[in-house]
Amino acid sequence: MTRHQLSLDRRIQSLFPVALASLLVLGTARLVLDALKSNDSFVFQLYGRPRGQQQRPAVVVSPEDRIDESCNVFEGKWVWDNVSHPHYTEESCPYLVKQVTCQRNGRPDSYYKNWRWQPNDCNLPRFDPLKLMQILRGKRLMFVGDSVQRGQFESLVCMVQSIIPQGKKSLQRVPPRKIFKVEEFDASIEYYWAPFIVESISDHATKHTVLKRLVKLDSIAKHGKHWEGVDILVFESYVWWMHKPTINATYGSPDVQEYNVTTAYRLALQTWAEWLESSINPERQKVFFMSMSPTHLWSWEWKAGSDENCFNESYPIQGSYWGTGSNMEIMEMIHDQIQDLKVKVTLLNITQLSEYRKDAHTSVYGERKGKLLTKEQRSDPKNFADCIHWCLPGVPDTWNEILYAHLLKSHQNLL
Repeated sequence: MTRHQLSLDRRIQSLFPVALASLLVLGTARLVLDALKSNDSFVFQLYGRPRGQQQRPAVVVSPEDRIDESCNVFEGKWVWDNVSHPHYTEESCPYLVKQVTCQRNGRPDSYYKNWRWQPNDCNLPRFDPLKLMQILRGKRLMFVGDSVQRGQFESLVCMVQSIIPQGKKSLQRVPPRKIFKVEEFDASIEYYWAPFIVESISDHATKHTVLKRLVKLDSIAKHGKHWEGVDILVFESYVWWMHKPTINATYGSPDVQEYNVTTAYRLALQTWAEWLESSINPERQKVFFMSMSPTHLWSWEWKAGSDENCFNESYPIQGSYWGTGSNMEIMEMIHDQIQDLKVKVTLLNITQLSEYRKDAHTSVYGERKGKLLTKEQRSDPKNFADCIHWCLPGVPDTWNEILYAHLLKSHQNLL
């Protein structure tokens, strides 16, 4: 071996400690960085996390908060509860429209706000707005339907908005949508106007025709593009179908035909079902369908011999009751269609529990054509009382308590 080769070997050998030290330094730095990224980092435990990087608390749903599979939350009774109900007041929620603020509009009694739904064989979980918003973190929840469904949207917004700081929440009107954004949770609660679910000539959010109705029973794409990718969809459609026993519609061609309402409703449901099966990702999206919201148009149904409506009613109906305004054939049709779906849809059967609440409609303390009723109109409740829409706070809050219970039930705790 030459002197030159020996010199080269010594130089290479002398580099080994330097290289080894460098690797140790890099390895240690990597371990430190990984530890800093960890939620269990000693540094973070000692000094806390930097601002804007606070660890998000896990959403833990306890067994007590999960309704049991064997319990039917839709069978029960209304009990007086002026301690836990209402969840909010007209004054505390700035997002209510005039149509539903009955007491502000002159209703003299407030009993309708203090009834709580009590299932026969279990309890609904106590509504926790913070827990709901944690479940909704990074998600969109959208109500789809008519003005009754809009009431449920406003109800849920009022039930959660009090925990959101000023400046971190906003309500945007982007017809046909209303969007309540919660910045802190990167979440939104939304409403989409679609009174028939499928397309119709009544799809403009504010300038829709009421008396003249034409439904496109096989068309849903214009609506569907707004629903794609929404994490939680809550559908409802009923009252707009029930104006008359028949309805003008198109199906399979542009020719307008007169359909029996139940036939038209079945065809619309099939179109909706086809959209669900082609557009919903069951791994990341949840779908609910609200059963029909009852009306209380004829007082003889609960008070024999009378000839009035829901006006001046202050207490729920006691005992068994089912009004003629709720169509059992359509009810069964919805149930059968959902049963046949390949995509899971949860039916929230709120009809029976709402049937008892003849006392909770807006009556003469709401709006007609965008204006509060005049003194003369209020003095004529037989012609002007609204026995379709609900006062808020009120019955739609219970619908949302049940929706909340189902969201808790399906939530997976991450351990």
